[in-house]
Amino acid sequence: MSEHLPNLDPTLFESLKGSISDNHKPRILLLYGSTRERSFSRLLVEESARLLEHFGAEVRIFNPSGLPLPDDVPVEHPKVQELRDLMLWSEGQVWCSPERHGAMSAVFKAQIDWIPLELGAVRPTQGKTLAVMQVCGGSQSFNVVNQLRVLGRWMRMFTIPNQSSVPKAYMEFDEAGRMKPSAYYDRVVDVMEELVKFTVLLRDRQAFLVDRYSERKETAEQLTARVNQRSI
Repeated sequence: MSEHLPNLDPTLFESLKGSISDNHKPRILLLYGSTRERSFSRLLVEESARLLEHFGAEVRIFNPSGLPLPDDVPVEHPKVQELRDLMLWSEGQVWCSPERHGAMSAVFKAQIDWIPLELGAVRPTQGKTLAVMQVCGGSQSFNVVNQLRVLGRWMRMFTIPNQSSVPKAYMEFDEAGRMKPSAYYDRVVDVMEELVKFTVLLRDRQAFLVDRYSERKETAEQLTARVNQRSI
């Protein structure tokens, strides 16, 4: 057993490192939805980051503390710029929110609301892979992961089939903030392994996969309009 991942038996799954190109490691951004001192969505994201690194990915976690409400400050605000830069940097993402009043938290939604569908000529989320997770204070629910899937589709991301929902999250982490061994932990391992696989499979094919007839038509019409305007 690894000291870094004491609840993981590395002999029970295939190594992903051999399938990752030498160009660079898969770049994964992780977002969580609570600024509490002991945030279980943050703890789950940190556990996921350890797994992703074990599978050969490069990870970054965005801390939402200090991020203003959407449109409450100019986009030049440092936290907004940090978030947008990480969005552009990433090839895949993990979204994890606590369930509050049967929905994702305002802290999490604010992060997504700072990301436009376009930054200049670049779509910051289109074609990226996405894994969704939630933590619950009580019994298990899938309200948040279902909402995150809708949100991911709206942001034009490839959301992987597997997902994680952790009920009574306060019982699933020890005092050090590490996730205890359980079927819920095993599911998190499954989700992170699947995310890395999908990211490796899709990252060199994004341009082909997201190429759309309607957008090519719009671009062609704009080009024709500019040419006609110049000839007048």
